[in-house]
Amino acid sequence: MPLIKGMLIERPSFRSYFHSCGVFLSVPNVDLPPLCSSRFRSGPPGEEAQVASQFIADVIENSQIIQKEDLCISSGKLAWVLYCDLICLDYDGNILDACTFALLAALKNVQLPEVSINEETSLAEVNLKKKSFLNIRTHPVATSFAVFDDTLLIVDPTGEEERLATGTLTVVMDEEGRLSCLHKPGGSGLTGAKLQDCMSRAVTRHKEVKTLMDEVIKSMKPK
Repeated sequence: MPLIKGMLIERPSFRSYFHSCGVFLSVPNVDLPPLCSSRFRSGPPGEEAQVASQFIADVIENSQIIQKEDLCISSGKLAWVLYCDLICLDYDGNILDACTFALLAALKNVQLPEVSINEETSLAEVNLKKKSFLNIRTHPVATSFAVFDDTLLIVDPTGEEERLATGTLTVVMDEEGRLSCLHKPGGSGLTGAKLQDCMSRAVTRHKEVKTLMDEVIKSMKPK
C-alpha cells in the first residue's frame, strides 16, 4: 500500500540536491511490519526494509522518473518534497518488484495544489481548488529473478524460492528499453549470456506491466 505525502520546504539548497549523493526531493521508505509476515519484528527498520528503501531511492534517482526541477516552485525559495511510504501488507517474496510497481502507480495518481509566492508578504499561497498531476518522465519497472547456480532462473520468486535460491537479481528497465538499475546482492554469479537473457525478459515484462497499469489507472479516473 503506497502513500505519497507532499510537503513544502523553504529555501532549498538546489546545489546540494543536484550534486550530493543520496539527497532527494523524493524520499522513499519501505515498511515491513509484523502484520505482513511472522519473519519481521516491530521496532526500527530491519536490513531488508533498509535495502528496499535504498533500492527505491536508486530507482528514482537513476530513472529520473521525476525531475527535481519539476518540484521547484520558486528557485532558491520554495519546493515540494515527496515522502513515498510503501507499506507491505502481505509478504511472500519479491518485495522490490512490488514496491516499484506501487511507487509508479502512486506517483501517476498524485495531484499537487497550485502554489504561488505573494510578492507583498513573501509567503506561500496554496490554491487547493487547482491541482495538477506530476510530470512522470519515465516508467521504470522492476523484474526480479531467483538464481539457482546459473542454471535456472525463476521470475517473480516467492519467499520460499528466494530462501532456496543461490542468488537473486533485480533488473529495472524503462519504456525505451534502457537499464535504470541493476541490483544483485551477492550470491552465485551469472554469465554474460544469462544476464542478457534476464534483461530481455525484463523488457518483455515491462510492456506487460505498463499496459496493465495504464488500463487500471484509466478505469479509476472519473469520466
